[in-house]
Amino acid sequence: MSIYGHNGRVNAVETSPESPAADCCTPLTQEVLSVEEAQQFAQLLKAVAEPTRLRLVSIIAAQENREACVCDLTEPIGLGQPTVSHHLKILVDAGILHREKRGVWAYYSIVPGSLERAAAVLAP
Repeated sequence: MSIYGHNGRVNAVETSPESPAADCCTPLTQEVLSVEEAQQFAQLLKAVAEPTRLRLVSIIAAQENREACVCDLTEPIGLGQPTVSHHLKILVDAGILHREKRGVWAYYSIVPGSLERAAAVLAP
């Protein structure tokens, strides 16, 4: 029995409480992701799946105003400004951070709801 219908979408699979599929095949999401949604979510996961970028997000999120200047991020990360800026650009492109230019410096803040949206995709 195929779980895919004629349109390529996943059909509901009936399981009984005694069925092993009932225990092991609980869906990770409430709805099946579209191709575009899956690509966006994969970009987000790739962005935060790198230790330096995950640390950058945590440092920014821990700030009182939830923003930080790139000049304040190089020392705690232990990398040069060009490398830190590269990681920050990836996080901006993934929709996790917002970049605001102020004079010669760039300030980064968490995009409201971006991390919550990521968690919601995986929440049962």
